[in-house]
Amino acid sequence: MVLIGCSPNKASPSPDEIQIRNIRHLSNEAIAMHDSLTIGNYWTEDFQVLSSRNINIVSREANRQVFIREFNTRKNVVYARTPGQIDIFLDWNMAAETGIWTGQWQEPDGTVKISGTYYAKWHKMNGGWKIRAEIFTPLSCSGSVYCNQLPKLY
Repeated sequence: MVLIGCSPNKASPSPDEIQIRNIRHLSNEAIAMHDSLTIGNYWTEDFQVLSSRNINIVSREANRQVFIREFNTRKNVVYARTPGQIDIFLDWNMAAETGIWTGQWQEPDGTVKISGTYYAKWHKMNGGWKIRAEIFTPLSCSGSVYCNQLPKLY
């Protein structure tokens, strides 16, 4: 197993934190490989996303379809989430992950480079961790007129 970073101010990460970080790493690899089937394996059935453009996506399959569309329509698209802190509440089989996300793809007028912070809510189910929800907040966007298009603010 590969350990990708650990939460600050901890002597050593717990086995659950190691598992979450490794799943996040595998999720990033699946996105980089444009593997929409594998990506969905890390989400609960009722998985929810609030995207950087305020699009609310509900269900594992709906989010998988979003990735399929992006992989088919955006040239060289890749997203990565880099965990910072992971807090675990085993009494309720939940964990919180916060970190930095990045996205990049080619538009006709240049390469979009977007980044920000994210929050993920994890649930331990049948001995393994799955992501139940993610919220992405953009803090930077450059490289294309795409960045000038304001998201919906509903």
